[in-house]
Amino acid sequence: MSKKPKIVSAGGVVLRQHTSGLQVLLIHRDRYDDWSLPKGKRETDELLPETAVREIREETGVASRLDLRLPSVRYKVSKGPKAVHYWRSEVVSQRPRRPDDEVSAVKWLPVEAALEKLTYPDERAVIEAAVAAPPTNALLIVRHAKAMQRKHWSGEDQKRSLSGRGRGQAKRLVDVLAAFGVERLVSSAAARCKKTLGPYAKASKLTIETYDQLTEESAAKNPKAVRKLMAELLKNLDRPTAVCGHRPVLPEMYAGLGVKEKPMVVSEVRALHFGPDGLVTMETFKPTA
Repeated sequence: MSKKPKIVSAGGVVLRQHTSGLQVLLIHRDRYDDWSLPKGKRETDELLPETAVREIREETGVASRLDLRLPSVRYKVSKGPKAVHYWRSEVVSQRPRRPDDEVSAVKWLPVEAALEKLTYPDERAVIEAAVAAPPTNALLIVRHAKAMQRKHWSGEDQKRSLSGRGRGQAKRLVDVLAAFGVERLVSSAAARCKKTLGPYAKASKLTIETYDQLTEESAAKNPKAVRKLMAELLKNLDRPTAVCGHRPVLPEMYAGLGVKEKPMVVSEVRALHFGPDGLVTMETFKPTA
């Protein structure tokens, strides 16, 4: 399907380890009489990872953490082309969900049983991709939010803070980082980077680790130190981690990860999913404001 989808949805393949083996979460909808993966339409100004975790929670009662991106499904409905984007997901917590007009049943099933029960063949391929992919950890590269203009700042550049727009962007990052369950925060020692991660640090009760090596001034003098720091982060990547840096420093940050550099706008997030053998997938999320 080549046309740009008029309807965009997101959801997930939610997996859990059970005594009987790996299980996947399905929902039943009476109005369609189908068994399918949890998913739903994107709301205004919502980024797709936010949509996915919200829809999973609303339709199943499961608070989830997204992992790597899975194949999307595209098809036509009465209103035009539709695209559904999926992530492999894991359970953070679960509460009982009462049946209603939208979802009549929520059920954990062994993978093979789920593949048989699913109504739509395209979703079977999504589950198979989730199961076949290796375990991964996410490393999220964040370019700091919009800062005050240099010409309007008379103090030390490292203390230059965010603009009003930047503060709003930093708040919007909270749900994006939370969607991937970020558990470690790493930042340039510059104020504009620390304040970009600040709202999430406060919401998640995490401490921001700061490094002078990632500041513009230090990186210009010693780019090798940036590459070394990023290589060490990757070597010890054992939980979802976000790293905030500056536009001039990003090329060296990517070089340290062995990943091709990609220009980023302010407050953009690039999620890199690394498995035992290196990079598995990557995806980009641009700010909506």
